[in-house]
Amino acid sequence: MSVTSDGEPPGPVRYGIVGHGWRADFYLRLARQVPERFQCVGAVTRRADAGARLEQRWGIPTYRRPEDLVAAAAPEVVVTSVPRQANPDVAAALVGLGTAVLSETPPAADADGLRRLWAGVGGTDLVQVAEQHPYLPVVVALRTLIADGVLGQISSAQVSWTHDYHAVALLRTLLGVAAEPARVSAVRTTNPLLEGPDRGGWPATQRTCPADHTIAVLEMAGRTGVYDFSDGQWFNPWRRRQVIVRGSHGEIVGNEVTWSAENGTPVSASIVRRHTGLDGNLEGAGLDTLSWSGRVLYRNPYPGSRMSDEEIAIATCLEQTGLWRRGAAPAPYPLADACQDHLLALAIHAAADAGSPVTTGVEPWAAAVRPTVGNAPGRRALVAGG
Repeated sequence: MSVTSDGEPPGPVRYGIVGHGWRADFYLRLARQVPERFQCVGAVTRRADAGARLEQRWGIPTYRRPEDLVAAAAPEVVVTSVPRQANPDVAAALVGLGTAVLSETPPAADADGLRRLWAGVGGTDLVQVAEQHPYLPVVVALRTLIADGVLGQISSAQVSWTHDYHAVALLRTLLGVAAEPARVSAVRTTNPLLEGPDRGGWPATQRTCPADHTIAVLEMAGRTGVYDFSDGQWFNPWRRRQVIVRGSHGEIVGNEVTWSAENGTPVSASIVRRHTGLDGNLEGAGLDTLSWSGRVLYRNPYPGSRMSDEEIAIATCLEQTGLWRRGAAPAPYPLADACQDHLLALAIHAAADAGSPVTTGVEPWAAAVRPTVGNAPGRRALVAGG
């Protein structure tokens, strides 16, 4: 399908959902937050009572089988938000119907499951994976700086933010590596950590609890990735986001960028967030832009929606999947990338368990994985002047 003259899709992305619960609710909210860009045409639940609750709360039809959703609602994309053990079969069934899939993470439970899934549906080019972390606003800003050569040749990246395949997706994205063999070393310790909120909010009684802390070094294609995660770190305010990217001509530490000016002088500038709705601002509460050294790196593609950064990233991944299905955008995060990232995450745990390095090989999906550091989707909407 074509796009309009300003690059927008000709209508909202029509999507369905298989599953329900905390993660599925993110996608259900999108249709209310930005109805001109997203339309949820139905959901699949195994139980009729669960479907009735969704119908009442969200005003959408529900079905008991994916086949019924596809036949009745004709979604462009179906999001599978089901347990990882069930996900391969659900994705395969939808692919068998010729339907594009946006699979929740990870796409399979273990390495053998990844290989079976790839053997079954990898050649169809119908499966994307809902890995939103490379599309978080600050990460898109970092990717833009890296792709524009501000840091020169990238040599290493360190992420202490999220866990497993999410963190690996960030590392591979920032380093610009594909599916080359990797040598993974890891150590795991247990340390006390003050309990923070979880999906249900703050604990009624706050405690200091033992938390596993895993540090891993991934050597890939001549570059180095450092993984650093404490259990529960996602929401814990006592473990701040830490991202470091180093290159031949500079580095990024958090939001601070240091690079070499044209005359070789070292200069620094911060990535600055403009958030509306503060003090006397009446533009509405939400992210507006991320800028650096007088240049806008990122512009919120959903202004006025009051989305969090996480919701913006999820929306971006879903919309890019819809545009990809229409032939109007590159694939946002193909199954091959997801398989590679989960394989490396499994290697981190295997190395920590064994107390010795683990080396990954070249997997069947390797040829389909491409370095993604310069592929910041939606640059027209996300980067000023793009």
